[in-house]
Amino acid sequence: MGVVLAAPPTWADEMTAIATAVSAVALLGAVTAAVFAGQQVREARRGRHAQTAVEFLRRWDEDALVETRRLVASFPSPEQLATAFRGYIDRNDREAYVLYRELDFFEQLAALEYLGAVDFDLVTVLLGTRLVERWEMWRPSIAVMGPTNPYPMFEQLAAKVRRSLGTGANAADLAETIDQAARVSR
Repeated sequence: MGVVLAAPPTWADEMTAIATAVSAVALLGAVTAAVFAGQQVREARRGRHAQTAVEFLRRWDEDALVETRRLVASFPSPEQLATAFRGYIDRNDREAYVLYRELDFFEQLAALEYLGAVDFDLVTVLLGTRLVERWEMWRPSIAVMGPTNPYPMFEQLAAKVRRSLGTGANAADLAETIDQAARVSR
């Protein structure tokens, strides 16, 4: 058996091999850059969500919403709040506009969550039980405003949070679920 010697590579073969190696390195670089860019986009989105959440939490503690919460707390039941609210609206009293602040706050938060500007998990961890409880407290007042709910996104977000925390859960169960979710997310 004779040994067959291969012909030495030609200049074109060498150039093709070099071009293939350069293309492979370039492809690897492009894939790495795409992965890095994807991570940067996720981090930017996470930062935007956090910034929006901080802004909403800051608003919750501003004097205007504290005034609203104090006024709401002066009513022993959701039904008594609804009766008073209806009177405030009918008389165009200042108190009606003070109370609208909280409803508008939650409607705006729900709109931002719906549009993806605020992460749902973040809303659940930060406000979960409180949001559901506030919806239940406001529901009779919203009902006296007319046949059409003027705060549908607030209602939808409260329902979504309630489902995520467990249907029909009481406040203690909701608080425990939120606490567990916060520990898992850390």
